[in-house]
Amino acid sequence: MDVGEYPMAAFRVNYNLEAFFRMKRNNLSVVNKIVQYSSAVKQPKVGFYSSLNHTHLPAVLLDWGSLPHYVVLRIFQYLPLIDQARASSVCRKWNEVFHIPDLWRKFEFELNQSATSYFKSTHPDLIQQIIKKHATHLQYVSFKVDSSTESAEAACYILSQLVNCSIQTLGLISTAKPSFMNVSKSHFVSALTVVFVNSKSLSLIKIEDTPVDDPSLKILVANNSDTLRLLKMSSCPHVSSDGILCVADCCQGLRELALNYYILSDELLALSSETHVNLEHLRIDVVSENPGQIEFHSIQKQSWDALIKHSPGVNVVMYFFLYEEEFEAFFKEETPVTHLYFGRSVSTAVLGRIGLNCPRLIELVVCANNGLQTLDTQLICIAEHCKNLTALGLSECEVSCSAFIEFVRLCGKRLTQLSVMEEVLIPDDEYSLDKIHTEVSKYLGRIWFPDVLPVW
Repeated sequence: MDVGEYPMAAFRVNYNLEAFFRMKRNNLSVVNKIVQYSSAVKQPKVGFYSSLNHTHLPAVLLDWGSLPHYVVLRIFQYLPLIDQARASSVCRKWNEVFHIPDLWRKFEFELNQSATSYFKSTHPDLIQQIIKKHATHLQYVSFKVDSSTESAEAACYILSQLVNCSIQTLGLISTAKPSFMNVSKSHFVSALTVVFVNSKSLSLIKIEDTPVDDPSLKILVANNSDTLRLLKMSSCPHVSSDGILCVADCCQGLRELALNYYILSDELLALSSETHVNLEHLRIDVVSENPGQIEFHSIQKQSWDALIKHSPGVNVVMYFFLYEEEFEAFFKEETPVTHLYFGRSVSTAVLGRIGLNCPRLIELVVCANNGLQTLDTQLICIAEHCKNLTALGLSECEVSCSAFIEFVRLCGKRLTQLSVMEEVLIPDDEYSLDKIHTEVSKYLGRIWFPDVLPVW
């Protein structure tokens, strides 16, 4: 693993570290403003007496009841909802801040059954207060529910009450399946339609693992076609390619789309008409729940070519959760995939086809390979043919040290992310584990070490 870098876990760049420093910088600015606000307070003289009373100084500087609204608002934004409610009873000014619209633009409803979940749940009384007093202020809304049908139905009830809001982003997140899929389809669609009809400014929607259907997508398009930018709807069995084409035809601003492979077709990929959207990101989840029960269809090369012709800069991201015998339909012809993630074991034969037929590949993550052979030949083939490859992650497979160094040499400094478990690298006659980091660092132009599992 590169020094100062983190392992790859998703297609998009991880901004957690940047957000952490931004939060720290914002907190520092808040403290500075507090001190400036209190600068008029007379400071005690330096000396023996003042040192004895030093412990009382914070009480003089930080008069919490007289803090400006914008400072209290910033503090409230870091508090959980229940703590915000408690803090609002401290004084009149803090209660006023609790009802400022800016505090309610972004909100996550947590709905869990205490008997089956360890997560905290948003109190029902607070939910009613939010719907009654702050629904019009909500813009960025998400629902986090557990696997119970009761929690999913509670989310549907809240959705059906959001009639006077202008939501811009909506996310329905199930911490465990089945959740929303156990809710009556008509009940779920009716609740979701309320938001689709009344918001008219939705730009980001994440409704994966839900019973959304084609008619509700048409309602979404009819009311939000000018604003929709991102639509994630993997594992939605009631949506067909016709529903996706309806979105592609009407939402000219759509830039990111996430769906299941089963919904993909040659007709859907042939988005070469001027009336269709120009996508920047297409995420495809290839999932099999039971081995041998799903026969995956093949997508013709000319259909992929039509997509790339219409959207030449599109990132095609594919997540595979298949059993080894189910890969027969994939990578036999040139495939314009840019980011590949294998959540289960993948054979050396499939990796060999990737090297020959995925020239646009940028990122590759292999979580496991249960073959008896090393991936030496396959990795070198990928390095030679995938000229855009900049990121690689390997775990639970085997590569000889010599082949791995040759792979890094062929890729060179364009490998900006390299996350490989130490157990993956097999010492040979030329290189041992003690020497490999020196050679790899030389070709990368920076210090590199393999990842090591911590020993607890």
